[in-house]
Amino acid sequence: MAHDLTLILGGARSGKSSFAEAEVTAQPGPWHYMATAQAFDDEMRDRIAQHRADRAPGWITHEVPLTLADALRHVPHGAPVLVDCLTLWLTNHLLAEQDLPAQIADLHQALAARRGPVWLVANEVGLGIVPDNALARRFRDEAGRLNQRIAGQATRVRFIAAGLAMALKG
Repeated sequence: MAHDLTLILGGARSGKSSFAEAEVTAQPGPWHYMATAQAFDDEMRDRIAQHRADRAPGWITHEVPLTLADALRHVPHGAPVLVDCLTLWLTNHLLAEQDLPAQIADLHQALAARRGPVWLVANEVGLGIVPDNALARRFRDEAGRLNQRIAGQATRVRFIAAGLAMALKG
C-alpha cells in the first residue's frame, strides 16, 4: 500500500479540489498535479484554465486523461501527488471503450507501489436520482465501485460538503 493515500470525495462544487490542494501544498514541494480532464469544448477549456490559474506556483502538471497509472510510476518517490480527478479519468476510459477492469487494476497496482503521499479527488455521484439511460447508470455504478476500491486502499478518506471536510476513514 502507498505510505500515505487520501481519497477526497464530494459533489460538484463542494470544495474537493481546494481542500486537496491545501493539503498537498502543506507538504514540501515540488508538488505533482495529475490532471485527468480533457477539453472537448470551450467551456471545459475555460474550466481547466481557471483550475490552473487558481493553483499556487510550484506545481508540476501532468496531463494524464488515460495514462494515470504510468504517470504515477514516474513521479519521484516521496514527491506529493494530487490526482484531480478519478471520476474524469473513469469517464475518459468509458468513452474510449477501454478495458475498464484492467485499467482500474493497473491504477490499484500503481498506487500500491507508490512511495510518497497521494491525494485522489473523486465525485460522489451516487447521491442523486437514478439515471435514465444505460451509459449513465453504468458510469454511476463504475464510479461507485472505483470509489469503494480506492477507499479500501486509502489510509484516509474525506467527504467534502459545502467546503467542509468530514472524516470517513483515518
